[in-house]
Amino acid sequence: MEVRYKAKGVCCTEIVLQIDNNIVNEVTFIGGCPGNSHGVGELVKGMDILEVISRLDGITCRKRPTSCPDQLAQALKEIVHA
Repeated sequence: MEVRYKAKGVCCTEIVLQIDNNIVNEVTFIGGCPGNSHGVGELVKGMDILEVISRLDGITCRKRPTSCPDQLAQALKEIVHA
């Protein structure tokens, strides 16, 4: 299933996810730092949603209370709680 999440408080504007059977198959960050976003997306490919959440939830970016990885965790939390 494809999920689109509007990111909040970070440079990227949207996160597009491809999820099947609670496994992350694809992550695309729209906007933001392309190298870091692509790297995060590649690292979480094939991982269980709950594992990604446990690793990325709460990561901040400088003085911001969130980050692109944290926003990915928030998007996945919405999927889990839907």
